[in-house]
Amino acid sequence: MSIETVTHVNLRGTAREALELYRSVFGGEVTAVTYGDAGSATDPAEADQVMWGQVRSDAGFHVMAYDVPSERPLEPGVAPYFVSVRGSDPDEITGYWERLTAVAGSTVVTPLAPAGWAPLYGMATDPYGVTWVLDVAVAYAQA
Repeated sequence: MSIETVTHVNLRGTAREALELYRSVFGGEVTAVTYGDAGSATDPAEADQVMWGQVRSDAGFHVMAYDVPSERPLEPGVAPYFVSVRGSDPDEITGYWERLTAVAGSTVVTPLAPAGWAPLYGMATDPYGVTWVLDVAVAYAQA
């Protein structure tokens, strides 16, 4: 049982570009799932944008990025990242979630629940304005 924290960059329409840049600088592999791949496109024009993406290298570099959908506000430089906590044990992730969201001033953005891409996924903002994404990681078989 282990978890990992990863910087998760929030962009609008440029996540794939950014991930390719980070890959070219740090090496590694890019994995990207689009809103269309996940059946989660609320705007057909955004179906090819990145809902979940990452670069991971053998040297230990790891960054995630996604395209914030147009229905959510995004002001460049304001909330430019999330902290992603990924684990393999649903009970462990649920425990972290319960403790994080029980703090006065925390706000649940997306309730912790099964999602099309993960057994558990949730998003919450703590009283300090940091948005945390907690999920149970599964291997993604890119098409």
